[in-house]
Amino acid sequence: RMDSEKGQFSLIYYATEKGAPEVELTHNWSDRAYTGGDQFGHLAFEVDNIYQVCEKLQSLGVTILRPPRDGHMAFIKDPNGISIELLQKDGALESAEPWASMENTGSW
Repeated sequence: RMDSEKGQFSLIYYATEKGAPEVELTHNWSDRAYTGGDQFGHLAFEVDNIYQVCEKLQSLGVTILRPPRDGHMAFIKDPNGISIELLQKDGALESAEPWASMENTGSW
């Protein structure tokens, strides 16, 4: 945790273990109201097989906002409507059906 009196904010870092990748949360000390915002910032996760992960998530009812048509990147929607990026580990997989022929289902 790091508090900035001058900036009037706190940064809180979470990781699964020391030295592991961190998630940084920002808490602004002002009383202003927050909305969903523009969601410019988002979480991204590297996966071993983007097609298998998307297939599993879709079977569980998760909305695929941007299908992994290119074998490299996809976006899903969390329960709060925020986008989460999925990235294929070690580059892109070859295009595969049904993902290769899917049209955009979201705003991408």
